[in-house]
Amino acid sequence: MTTLGLVGVPSSVAAHWPGQEQAPAALRAAGLVERLRQTGHEVHDHGDRPVRRWAAHPADGEPNNLGGVVEVLDDTRRAVAAVIEAGETPVVVGGECTLTIAVVSAFATAGQDVGLVYVDGGQDLQTPADHPHELIADGMGVAHLLDLPGTAPALSGFGPRRPLLTADQVCFFGYADHDEDVHGRVPSWRFPVASVAPDPPAAARLALAAVASVTSRFVVHLDVDVVNFLDLPAADVPQYRGLTLAQVTSAVTVMVGHPGFAGLVLTEFNPDHGEPDGSTAGRLAEAVAAVFTPAR
Repeated sequence: MTTLGLVGVPSSVAAHWPGQEQAPAALRAAGLVERLRQTGHEVHDHGDRPVRRWAAHPADGEPNNLGGVVEVLDDTRRAVAAVIEAGETPVVVGGECTLTIAVVSAFATAGQDVGLVYVDGGQDLQTPADHPHELIADGMGVAHLLDLPGTAPALSGFGPRRPLLTADQVCFFGYADHDEDVHGRVPSWRFPVASVAPDPPAAARLALAAVASVTSRFVVHLDVDVVNFLDLPAADVPQYRGLTLAQVTSAVTVMVGHPGFAGLVLTEFNPDHGEPDGSTAGRLAEAVAAVFTPAR
């Protein structure tokens, strides 16, 4: 057992529209903290960071409201750094996909190298240069972690080194969208939905073996849009070709149970898209707790 350091980041600043800033409160109301404690882990609840809601602040050639995005990341990095310093395992509940930049940066600042298992419906490899008409940071997180050409320096330089990660430290898992590496610059490990669906735990073990060949520890990024929206109407931007919630849970349980597991970032839950009685948040909270339940 380990101590989980729970941090809520109620922000939609980097998103396509408002909504995600409500996620930490909705999951708390659904009993997330209590469910995590029922797994047998000690949970140190560090509370939620200030609420930051989406706003339109366009600027030529850079992601919308870039200054606000950086402010949220800086605040998140400080919060996660405190969790790491306390010897706890970070569990960050967002909020947007960009939060993973802050988490990886916090580990790097602490002198700890981590890989990244990116459980997501997409790969978030878009850059401002390649997508000048959709300048939303949410779809650009990994591109900035890797410091790809055409990224925004304020994000790709957000850390003690640049890039924060190399392509071989990243494993994409469960994505249903087309391959976003349009220039062939990202030779990462890739497990698309078609290769995961037949046996998610086995695919997870293969993914972890790939990551472990490069780095001994890794963070799991879990975007709820990896789940088919018709199975769990939770994602901020729905997709309908993904895995079931049960498949995702079974795969991520393997990842969290690995000795190299260093932390989890849960992103992209928009409570406005779920059932008004809170049952969608309840199912998601139950699934998050389930991945921390030790194997018997």
